[in-house]
Amino acid sequence: MKKINIANGEVIASEIALGCMRINELTKNEVNTLINTAVEEGINFFDHADIYGGGKSEEIFAEALNMSKGLKEKIIVQTKCGIRQGFYDFSKEHILNSVDDSLKRLNMDYIDVLLLHRPDTLMEPEEVSEAFSKLHNSGKVRNFGVSNQNPMQIELLNKYLNQKIIINQMQLSVTNTGMIDSGINANTKNSQAIDRDGSILEYCRLKDITIQAWSPFQYGFFEGVFLNNDKFTELNKKIDEIANLKGVSNSAIAIAWILRHPAKIQPIVGTTKPNRLKDICKASQVELTRKEWYEIYLAAGNVLP
Repeated sequence: MKKINIANGEVIASEIALGCMRINELTKNEVNTLINTAVEEGINFFDHADIYGGGKSEEIFAEALNMSKGLKEKIIVQTKCGIRQGFYDFSKEHILNSVDDSLKRLNMDYIDVLLLHRPDTLMEPEEVSEAFSKLHNSGKVRNFGVSNQNPMQIELLNKYLNQKIIINQMQLSVTNTGMIDSGINANTKNSQAIDRDGSILEYCRLKDITIQAWSPFQYGFFEGVFLNNDKFTELNKKIDEIANLKGVSNSAIAIAWILRHPAKIQPIVGTTKPNRLKDICKASQVELTRKEWYEIYLAAGNVLP
């Protein structure tokens, strides 16, 4: 597994991360097997959120970690906070309480990376800054980031923060390419030229912020997976063709397509099946050509001006 330097800083992570949203559906032994499989494949980065499984995902992750001696020291743990029932909350009190609760569930002394989960339009950046500084100074959180934020939202935070934002987690897959489309279609009247994210892809590259791609196999907003889906016949035909050529699975090609981008985007894969995770991890060994990358992009229904 290749490694990436998150935000060109001190965090050296696997270029593919394992998302833990659904591990609460597994037994402790199954989660232990999944974690060990990930580590054996070279994955050292694990993504959580306080709301995953209502907190149960963090709890069972901790239980599974404790089954294997020394496993905790080999991994990087990220979690998120800010989503509450029916609203978003970036208040100082909620951030501090959420981190304490996550640390308790994870049975850890510190969190490697904390992300703010979805933008809170009622955010008071001064409060976020106070919370981040308190968490950092106390040693409870080492690094900070955001999720689903545009450049100006990040800039507003940066005006007050004492810590660098190192990650922005955004939805990206072969079928969800808005942040790529707007750049390709710049200076045209094509509908794909509409910039819904404020040039977030280029902004993060300029600011040394690592983009993490969530739901890299999904189309729409959790509408389903595009692989082996009759709604995406041409896309699957092209992916399967390249997968056969490279000797890997279609899942590996879907991830290799994201990894091919020079922004060094880190996909968050959420599979709970060890064998499928092994197939996905082969993406790290695949290098798509520029032509192959564009062929997949076009097969998904995109156009070039």
